[in-house]
Amino acid sequence: MTADDPKTLLAALFKAAVAAADPNLTIRRHLPRRPKGRTIVIGAGKGSAQMAAAFERAWEGPLEGLVVTRYGYATRCERIEVLEAAHPVPDMAGLSASRRLLDQVTGLTADDLVVALISGGGSALLPSPAGSLTLADEIAVNEALLASGAPIAAMNTVRKHVSSIKGGRLAAAAHPARVVSLVVSDIPGDNPALVASGPTVPDGATREDALRIVETYGMRLPEAVLAHMRGEASAAPRPDDPLFAANEVHVIASAGVSLAAAAEEARRLGIEAVILSDSMEGEAREVGSVHAAIAREVALRGRPFERPVLMLSGGETTVTLRGKGGKGGRNSEFLLSFAIGIDGTDGVHALAADTDGIDGSEDNAGAFADGTSVTRMRAAGVDAKAMLAGNDAWTAFDAVGDLFVPGPTGTNVNDLRAILVQ
Repeated sequence: MTADDPKTLLAALFKAAVAAADPNLTIRRHLPRRPKGRTIVIGAGKGSAQMAAAFERAWEGPLEGLVVTRYGYATRCERIEVLEAAHPVPDMAGLSASRRLLDQVTGLTADDLVVALISGGGSALLPSPAGSLTLADEIAVNEALLASGAPIAAMNTVRKHVSSIKGGRLAAAAHPARVVSLVVSDIPGDNPALVASGPTVPDGATREDALRIVETYGMRLPEAVLAHMRGEASAAPRPDDPLFAANEVHVIASAGVSLAAAAEEARRLGIEAVILSDSMEGEAREVGSVHAAIAREVALRGRPFERPVLMLSGGETTVTLRGKGGKGGRNSEFLLSFAIGIDGTDGVHALAADTDGIDGSEDNAGAFADGTSVTRMRAAGVDAKAMLAGNDAWTAFDAVGDLFVPGPTGTNVNDLRAILVQ
């Protein structure tokens, strides 16, 4: 494999990044000590089923439990039940799964162990409206968050204040059992309390913080939700609560580790690689424009890096919805903006993809782009700038056959952006 086949090369780097987060490797390194009593496994996220299967293979001794993952992401387990629910918009299956997870950890003793397998996507998969709120209220919150352009940390701060399971509440329900959380981070900065809105890991964000976020991003939430958030009942457990004193939290995979693996693979193939950052945030189209400017500078002037070079970045951008009916996700929107920015530039090839295998609501992880993408879209009857304006990047890349569809990967360590300048 050489840089003469850019798509194959970029796909191989994606594969190396995903392999570095393989739960079969990462979980075995973080097995907790065996308890005197029962071992209960719980979990939520796009990678929870694969994590559960890996834990079963690694664990010596009896265990039981259940995890919830996205529809189509289940894998076979022998002793752990795998449930499926909707993502990114919650549904009744997720509501039922949340109740069953809470039931699973009720009535345990100090001799018991709860192992929580948490990965990105768990926020939507665990709807559990607090107080008198309904599933419809939580769906409305989720839709407002997704359309707001708020960073993931801000979104999860809001989510935990309308939930009876997030923000450490699932771990609190397991007390006095010891809870060990094994977390695959898809959060810039790798704060485990923000992954899946921290069902087993509390953080210090307050309801005042959550209300400030709602105001800052102009979110339109149901009045019942706002009333609940203003009340003291919405306050989440604090990290220093004695309920959590015996618990452990381990981030077992992250974007930084996966980016390093992709860089190592590039160097093995004879291409110098640089990691720009593993925690980039911001509007996808704006981050795409910045990456395009860097790529042009390298391609045209050989700075700040000499050619050939592979530039890598990770993190989680956001998309503020401006139109209706558009298809895509943050990676395809990033890449369409990038493609517009490098239009006509020779020797630049890029892949942007979500490491869980799905970008947005379609079946692609992301897409490929190069200096001819916009021209080829135009020849196919697609106006790239109009597609970007309408949040319809999927349609643009589908028109030229450049969608990247690896299928569910079994992990989720955020986005991988790989830019090759030849």
